[in-house]
Amino acid sequence: MVSHAPSEFTLDPRLAADTLPVGDLDLCSVLLLNDARFPWFVLVPRLPGLGELTDLSDEQAAQAMREIRVATRVMLTLSKPDKVNVGALGNIVTQLHIHVIGRFRSDPAWPGPVWGHGTRNPYPDHAATALIERAAALFLAD
Repeated sequence: MVSHAPSEFTLDPRLAADTLPVGDLDLCSVLLLNDARFPWFVLVPRLPGLGELTDLSDEQAAQAMREIRVATRVMLTLSKPDKVNVGALGNIVTQLHIHVIGRFRSDPAWPGPVWGHGTRNPYPDHAATALIERAAALFLAD
């Protein structure tokens, strides 16, 4: 992981409140959604003013796809889900961010979407720390 955050980039306050930082890739910050019910990364390109994937240049979009693929491989290794869902919705938080969610046939929302399902269950501090350390190491190894 690397850190090249432009000074004018600011993380949306809702994303900041709902996530825990894992580290930075070349383009995106990697965040862990603080909900123990679902293994869930959020990738946020560290560029100001982005709302849609189409706001990225062709080169940035290619880099974002590479980073989505890395996050998916990390998710598969870290959590061994039955399926990985990837999406960029932005209906509530308009700042461009990409969800990489590990899904299990046994999860409480399966097979439906995770958005709006039940009540968030934050990780205990020790579990969050261990998970972030393992995820960060996997991102570095990829």
